[in-house]
Parts: sequence; structure tokens; C-alpha cells
Amino acid sequence: MATSLLQRALNALELLSTAPGGLTLGELSQQLPMPKAGAKRLLNELEQLGYVVYDNRYDRYLLTTRLSALAMRYLADRGANDVAQPHLDKLAAECGELVRLAVAEGPGLSFVAKAQGMRAGLRYDPEPYERVPLYCTATAFAWLSAFDDDEALAKIAADGPMDSTLRGPNLPASPAEILPYLHKTREQGYCYVCDMSAPGMAALAVPLFDRAGSHCIGSLVIGAPTARLAEDQVHLHLHALKESAYNLSQLSHLSEYLRHAPL
Repeated sequence: MATSLLQRALNALELLSTAPGGLTLGELSQQLPMPKAGAKRLLNELEQLGYVVYDNRYDRYLLTTRLSALAMRYLADRGANDVAQPHLDKLAAECGELVRLAVAEGPGLSFVAKAQGMRAGLRYDPEPYERVPLYCTATAFAWLSAFDDDEALAKIAADGPMDSTLRGPNLPASPAEILPYLHKTREQGYCYVCDMSAPGMAALAVPLFDRAGSHCIGSLVIGAPTARLAEDQVHLHLHALKESAYNLSQLSHLSEYLRHAPL
């Protein structure tokens, strides 16, 4: 089936979001893929709409801040940040590491807020808003553990191919190798992984439920270098992490976003 113009426009925006230094017309044309003339017309229209800017000094196209501004306004209007941020800040201060909140969006999961507890030294400080890879993160495994195995595997398959680029040595080789992580998460109530989404990084995550406890709306995660978050150190942060997730679940009805987080 031919790719629609809307799909190509969204693909172009996604490509540019991964390239802070911008991309040339040739690079975009090749990666979309589409002829240069068509790519040029598409980029011109995106530029007119204010989503893209052309830097003639380096012959590159870059994203403007319009998309990020829309996202932040949307989250603010729906109360996700107002409800979650004080709890994320408190947990980050207690554990001294990065804390992130992810919520269900369509068939997948997206990070919507974060708090950084590490003030100096080596720290992990990613973008606050991004999709969560479902095949290589404790964040995703904690959420997926709320579904049965078949449904979890279907969500992973729908999320796209498993990409090993820049991943750690513990990356699962196939979706089937993810299932033991889900089984263990259901059994113990949390998920720990290390050297998986990135070498030298570890994460501890718990599922986040709605106020009634009947619907998993996302997950809450602590991320840190493996040297500071080894598996035998999980107990140092687990109580505070679970307590924060519970507190957020009790307040989820106050956030339009969390209350109606789409499946």
C-alpha cells in the first residue's frame, strides 16, 4: 500500500526529532523514502506551517519548538504534570536518581514526565517526552506484565521491529525471551533490568494502576548507571518506588490524562 502524504509528513517529523543537528534534503529523501522533488515540497509545507525551519548556512532542515510546545501544553491542560510532578520530585530526591513516569498511549507507552535526583557526577538525563521501546525496558515490561502473555507479545509486535542499535548486551534476542521478565514481574511486583536498553544502565520499574486498581495505566521507573543500581541494591529504592506509584494511582482521577489514558 502506498504511503500517504500524511504518513510521510509524520515520518519526516519523527526523523527530524532524532537529529538535533538537522538533516539535508538528500538524507530526508533517502530515509522517507521519496523523490527529492516531493520531499522538498513536503518540507516547504511543513516550514510554512511552522513545524520545520531551513538553515541555509548548513543546508539542513530542523524541527522548530512548535511540536514540543503543543505536547507540553496538552499535558499541562490534562493535568498530568500538576498531579505527578510533586511525587516524582519527592521520589527523585529520596533515591538520588532519575525518575520517569510513562503512560499508555494507544497500543504503546510514552514517557510524559521526569524528575532528576542526581545533581552531580555521572547521570542519565534523557528527553522527558518519548515513546518507550516495548522490547528492552523495565518500564515497558512492568506495564506489559499487566496483560497476559499473548496480548503482551501482540503489543510488542505491533510496536515495530526489535532494533539492537546502541542497545546493551542483555537485549532479548526475540520477543519470546521477554516473557520470563513479565512472569517475574507478576510474581514479585516489580521489574529490574540492566545493560539492556543501553550498556551500563539499569532500571527498576513498577506498574501504575488507576485508583480502582483494575486498570494498568502505565509505569513508574528509576533509572541509573548499573554501578549505582545493581540488582542487590533494588531493596534500597523499592519501597519508595512502590509508595510513589500507589500515591499516583490514588490521584489518577484528578488528571484527565491519567484517568483516560487510552489503551
